[in-house]
Amino acid sequence: MPDQRPPHNASALLEAVEQSPRAVAVHDKSAWVAIFAADGQVNDPVGSTPHVGTAAIGRFFDTFIAPNTIAFDVQHDVVAGMSVLRDLTVHTTMSTGVTMHIPMHLRYDLVAQGPDGSLKIQRLFAHWELQKMVGQLLTSGGRGLLASVILGPQLIRHQGLSGCAGFLRGLSGVRKRGKRRVDDFVAALAQGDATAVSALLAPNATLSLDGVSETSVAEFVSTAQHLEVEKLLAAGHTVTATVHLDGRRGVGLFEFSQDAADRGAISAVRLYI
Repeated sequence: MPDQRPPHNASALLEAVEQSPRAVAVHDKSAWVAIFAADGQVNDPVGSTPHVGTAAIGRFFDTFIAPNTIAFDVQHDVVAGMSVLRDLTVHTTMSTGVTMHIPMHLRYDLVAQGPDGSLKIQRLFAHWELQKMVGQLLTSGGRGLLASVILGPQLIRHQGLSGCAGFLRGLSGVRKRGKRRVDDFVAALAQGDATAVSALLAPNATLSLDGVSETSVAEFVSTAQHLEVEKLLAAGHTVTATVHLDGRRGVGLFEFSQDAADRGAISAVRLYI
């Protein structure tokens, strides 16, 4: 039978998401792992190998959360359907005392489970730039260098060699060329040039003005002509941005094709605003 429960409102989704920083702040592993669905996944950073399932998510906590003090400085939230997009900076103080300041966009996809329809995180996508965090660490003096020395064995202990390799996959992706492509896309929008916009897109690219429903190139160009972007972050094959449109603020996701024939083309643009 189809689910007859009423849809969750925005405040319920935000409250479910807020359980994550609360559990992180007090280093409560059980509480943090419990906010995910049994088959939930953590993509942190996006581009690295996902951590899927309760056991893997627990190991993620042991590796990246337990040894550190993490503070979430949230600037803006957007709710779209069953997703929450969060624009923030994460401040991570490592065991040596060095603090990393990490610009980030988070996307939480939630699902209602059980007879009471309790909300769980199905997928967490953390969009941040691993290579810049490594640069911060290596230029933070002795404490930063010591933290980097400690991190390697920590990764191996909890994630194994394959997990280390999976984490380092976060260093690859579209990077600067992807950001340039997004800038070109926004410039074409500003000109109202649907042909130029289409030239930057992969065939059958997905466009959404609200993160939920799809729209045509013509409607997207007409509606988003005055789109402005800042805080571009490249993680894996996605560039995210803080976006502004007609007095509203949100987060934009620009996904890039991995098909050889369309490599470098934008395969999806979703504005959560």
